[in-house]
Amino acid sequence: MQIKKLFAVATVGMAAQSAFAFDLNSAYVEYGHGPKVQMVRLGATKDFSPDWSWFNSNGTHLTGYWDASVGFWEARQWDNVPGAKKHIEDIGFTPVFRFENTNKKGFYVEGGIGAHVLSRLYDNNRKHLSTAFQFGDHIGVGYVFDNNWEVALKAQHYSNGGIKEPNSGVNFVMMKVAYRY
Repeated sequence: MQIKKLFAVATVGMAAQSAFAFDLNSAYVEYGHGPKVQMVRLGATKDFSPDWSWFNSNGTHLTGYWDASVGFWEARQWDNVPGAKKHIEDIGFTPVFRFENTNKKGFYVEGGIGAHVLSRLYDNNRKHLSTAFQFGDHIGVGYVFDNNWEVALKAQHYSNGGIKEPNSGVNFVMMKVAYRY
């Protein structure tokens, strides 16, 4: 299992560097928890082009970033059996819109909807996802400190958008720590 995790991290890292042309803006780690499931996610981001800035007013604007990630889930009630555990890997790519100060410091709010691929179909705690492809959407609030460290709290939802039933969705509350280069 550890080799699969290391391979997944290396693959996402190489894909992120290729997709972002080796010009990353931040790296992060997140921890999330939902009913009978938890997740650790690693990722890297690349800011949208400086030309992609809207609603510039009073030192704030709407902009965003591209997010490439790999997540590791631990389901704790697999097939609805208490204590039965399964691990799932998740590779994702998400465009995220952020309302922030133009200097990229201080408080922000953000939201994004992206594509995720799970290593297996989810069947945990009476929640079922019938496709490996999932949309991952989130909303969050955070703060970027003067030393470029960032913390955030996010609500994350996974669903296949009705592509195939059953599609009960999976929800997480996520804590994020990032460093901006």
